[in-house]
Amino acid sequence: MSVGQHSDYRQRLAALDQAVARAQLDPAAQVQRAAGLLAGRVGCRVDEAHTYLLDRAAQQGRPVVAVASDILAALQGRQLPGSPSLENEVDRALRARGQGHEPASGHGVRTPVPLRGADDWGPLVQQVLDAIPGSHMALAPVFDDSTEITDWVIVAVSRETADFSGHDVAGAVGRRITQVYPATVDTPVWQAWRDVVADGRARQIGPFPYVGGSDRSPAEVLMTAWVSQVGPGVLSRWVRHDEQTRQAERIAQTERLGQLGWGEADLVTGQIVWSDGLYRIYERDPGLGPLSSDEQNALTLPEDEPIRRHAMESFGRGETVDLTTRIRLGGRIKHVRSVADAVRDVQGRPVKVYGIVQDVTAQQTARAQLAEAEQLLQQHQHNLAAEHELATQLRQIVLPVPAEPFDLPGLRVAVRYLPAEEASRVGGDWFHAAHADDGSVVLAIGDVAGHGIHAATVMAQLRHMLAGLTVTTTTEPAQLLWHLNRLLYSCETTATAAVARFDPQSRRLTWAQGGHPAPLQARAGTTRELARPRGHLLGACRTARYDTATVDVHPADLLLFYTDGLIEHRRHTLAEGLAPVVATLNDISASGSQQPLADLLARLRRANPDDDTCILAVRHQTSAPPESPEGNDA
Repeated sequence: MSVGQHSDYRQRLAALDQAVARAQLDPAAQVQRAAGLLAGRVGCRVDEAHTYLLDRAAQQGRPVVAVASDILAALQGRQLPGSPSLENEVDRALRARGQGHEPASGHGVRTPVPLRGADDWGPLVQQVLDAIPGSHMALAPVFDDSTEITDWVIVAVSRETADFSGHDVAGAVGRRITQVYPATVDTPVWQAWRDVVADGRARQIGPFPYVGGSDRSPAEVLMTAWVSQVGPGVLSRWVRHDEQTRQAERIAQTERLGQLGWGEADLVTGQIVWSDGLYRIYERDPGLGPLSSDEQNALTLPEDEPIRRHAMESFGRGETVDLTTRIRLGGRIKHVRSVADAVRDVQGRPVKVYGIVQDVTAQQTARAQLAEAEQLLQQHQHNLAAEHELATQLRQIVLPVPAEPFDLPGLRVAVRYLPAEEASRVGGDWFHAAHADDGSVVLAIGDVAGHGIHAATVMAQLRHMLAGLTVTTTTEPAQLLWHLNRLLYSCETTATAAVARFDPQSRRLTWAQGGHPAPLQARAGTTRELARPRGHLLGACRTARYDTATVDVHPADLLLFYTDGLIEHRRHTLAEGLAPVVATLNDISASGSQQPLADLLARLRRANPDDDTCILAVRHQTSAPPESPEGNDA
């Protein structure tokens, strides 16, 4: 380089130094330089850094150039670690130079300059914590004169927060950690708080054992803490692992009891998480991971595809989905109910999907069985109605009931038939009262087991057979029952019956019974059951034998043959059912009524809800005027 060139270089260098000096004295240039340096340190835009300098100057009541000068002096020549905010970077730099401008509070808490709109951050955080579940605690750092953190002040606590002994710590707000929980000093959690204040990065600590409690009853619990930055302090979320375990057990038990499972899918990262219950529902090995959407769709029966498509359209419109579809697993069909909702961005697009799935196969199967049972019941009721109508017609044809009392040799007879209150309960009750060729009168009453067409058909067979036997074979009651028993045994059907033969000359009644209630005899206000001769239920035993008993009939006697529907009732015993019948016979036989049969039938008119009732009333023939079942109105 020549002398002239060297002289020219020195002149240019001097001019450059003068320009730099002028720029350093220019307030606008200093502010711009501070904004650029701060933007480079933090990683934000220059205009954002410039706006921050203006806001900070306004908060401190100082010229913006003075704030910029402090920042330039603090940041030049220092290589600081990255920070997530302008606030942290500036405060770290100023504290290192002892240039903070916020006065210390009375309890020693030195709070950095708050972000815009966060002057009262403690009450604001408290409002947030009151609205979210879990155990949370917001802390503000306490600095000493050398800007080191020496303690923490509790500024907000969530409602659910409790210490390991179960005591509420809401009353600790405003107190220092060293006073409330001295055991946390110099623990990993304490260090995590300091590190989060230093670099703003969230941390997880634990699980770690924590020992606390009173001196008399110290206790140790296993805990995990999550620490993140909030305002000028930190927010800690605590989970006790015994509580976490109990909650996990409750959730698992709920899944098992309710046949439930839950899942979530992050549509941004593609991550899918399933609970154990969901793996059980889909009978999938957890080691294989969750099914993909295509795999789940392939399990759905084609018939349910329109349901799934409609649900997806509703989900696309932002609605919560609730649908039940069928899936095929290992040759079996399962019914699964799915309820799904999503977290959406500002445009309404889903970014995370949450779903609950329930195996409702048992409920659907029960519902289908119930529907089938209802259909069968309706068909059965229809058949019963038709059967009842047919049985009623058959009974009316085979067993016409005389409307008024009628006379037989030496006797006056009245009959009443009371159908069951329930229309479907048409029974096989029957009677017989006729004059035989040998001059005697044959009386009979019976009840075939069961109801409906079969009972009515067997009733017709018994009545016609008895009538035929009295004409062609015998009028002996025991012999008649023997024949009826053989018939019923061959038909594999059972019945009860009482058969009697009255001799008008001797006024003697001979009777036999096959499992049937004994007739009642009323005389002068006293009613008794006739002594029952031996006799088995008809149709139960092929070789059954039947004995007879004899009773004299006086002119004032009333005899009542009846089927068990008269005294049987679902709400009382046989003795309780028989008592009012006996009382009625006592009253009528003691009253001296001229129409005792009509009076008796008029009072015995209450039907049994479950069974038909047949009544055959007999008295000795006199010269009294004809009787009507309804009295003088008949």
